[in-house]
Amino acid sequence: MATESQPVDKAVIEEFKRRSGGDVFQPEDGTEYDEARVIYNAMIDRHPQLIARCDTVDDVIRAVEFARENEMEVAIRSGGHNGAGLALVDDGLVIDLSNMTDISVDAEERTARVEPGCTWGDVDGATHEDGLATVSGVISTTGVAGLTLGGGHGYLTRKYGLTIDNLLGADVVLADGRLVHASEDEHSDLFWALRGGGGNFGVVTAFEFELHPVDTVVAGPTFWPIDELEDTMRWYREWLPNAPEDVYAFYLIAEVPGEPFPEEIHGEKVCGLMWCYLGDPDDIDGVLRPAHDVAEPLFEHVGEMPYPALQSMFDDLYPPGDQWYWKGDFVHDLTDEAIDEHRRFADVPTPQSGMHLYPVNGAAHRPEPDETAWSNRDATWSMVIFGVDGDPAKKDEITEWARGYWEATHPHSMGGAYVNFMMEEGTDRIQATYGDNYERLREIKERYDPENIFHVNQNIEPLAEE
Repeated sequence: MATESQPVDKAVIEEFKRRSGGDVFQPEDGTEYDEARVIYNAMIDRHPQLIARCDTVDDVIRAVEFARENEMEVAIRSGGHNGAGLALVDDGLVIDLSNMTDISVDAEERTARVEPGCTWGDVDGATHEDGLATVSGVISTTGVAGLTLGGGHGYLTRKYGLTIDNLLGADVVLADGRLVHASEDEHSDLFWALRGGGGNFGVVTAFEFELHPVDTVVAGPTFWPIDELEDTMRWYREWLPNAPEDVYAFYLIAEVPGEPFPEEIHGEKVCGLMWCYLGDPDDIDGVLRPAHDVAEPLFEHVGEMPYPALQSMFDDLYPPGDQWYWKGDFVHDLTDEAIDEHRRFADVPTPQSGMHLYPVNGAAHRPEPDETAWSNRDATWSMVIFGVDGDPAKKDEITEWARGYWEATHPHSMGGAYVNFMMEEGTDRIQATYGDNYERLREIKERYDPENIFHVNQNIEPLAEE
């Protein structure tokens, strides 16, 4: 496969457009094309040669075959949330799945079949009608496909594992245009790789998820003054790993934005916790008490709410169209030296910037490291440092802050990171992320995509490529 796309003859493009069931956009389409190439991170500005918005699986197959036959680089877009902008590629073909949004829920079997253009808000809306949910992230506008293929973690992880631990099967269009079903019983090697290996192995056109009884949760934030960071983070590192699995709380460093928070704390630098409690609501005071004992909260608002309300709580703070730069790491222990670095960088540059430590222990620790492509089953947290602002003039400021923060804390990490929290960082970082599973992933890549057609991602090169 060529590493750069070749110009495609106009007549060939017109034939492709004629045969496509969905829309196909080119630069000469003006506004429609420009709107089609917009993704969540406004820091990314790429210009594909073609954007094929697929309506059906047949459209996806045609697009994959067209790219292969015409030596075009291929990017796959579903929700478009990828921070590194890997949903787009300059001069190549974007296979846009955003129109493929069917969801079917089997409440009796507690399963859902979800197409790749869905967001997690779509899924939550469909499953909540039956008091069910599966593991996803913390922003409901995030796409199902990208989050799942990277591994997926969120409010339900300590109780129900990673998103991939709840994946039952997937329909996949391979590099040669074949449609296959991957599960424990069919193409089990591919199914293993899909669970954390990203978009390296094909275009997933449907996901099958296990659902769990999740309806109303007790959730919300606790903020402490930033001067309490050292004491609260030291307490958190001891408390969280031993908390019951019904208790989820990610640690955060932030600046309090405007509404809906009280005016008197707007602009305050804070550290804190974001809670999700799945147990008896009457027990919440006992759950919160240890956090109150370590330091007096500056603000707290924790109460009962429908699970989809928790899932969408950050949506307004992080709308599409902001500038984003983020870096991640897996963390096993929060050392005193690491906590010192967190305190040093706690003066976040904008109200949307910050640091989160997402727990990935509890149920996520039960599978063996080689049971799925996600090998970091001994990580306690998945850390993300993110610089965010709507003003393009602040791009350099938020990027430099996030990079500096990451460089200071990275030596205290496990070396790899959640692939969905990585920018384009190179093969060494990818190899560190997958550890002992990396060579097996390369073997499976060689089996299903030997020409590395699907390489616009956190790429795992086929074994034959050196």
